[in-house]
Amino acid sequence: MAMVHVIAIITTKDGLREKVLEEFRKIIPLVLAEDGCLEYGPTIDTDRVGDVQTELGDNTFVVVEKWESAAALQAHFKAPHMAEYASRVGDMLADRAIHVLSPAS
Repeated sequence: MAMVHVIAIITTKDGLREKVLEEFRKIIPLVLAEDGCLEYGPTIDTDRVGDVQTELGDNTFVVVEKWESAAALQAHFKAPHMAEYASRVGDMLADRAIHVLSPAS
């Protein structure tokens, strides 16, 4: 089965990004230990890149993920630590978009 990439765009309610990121950082080691997880981490805007950059803003972060297969990703969605994380941050989120992608080669 082919590798999949995930780009998850998470927007928090105003002023809550750092609080959500604190909770997110707690699950990173658990997710990285899951079978098939190759990469998993939050990213935010880089300062002063220039006019080419479209900024996400102060309330948004992007999770960059790489999984060995769609099956590994689907197992990740069902992991107990993901349900626990969702229950802790759900009321702090304004929006979430998850893009699951395959290499275009």
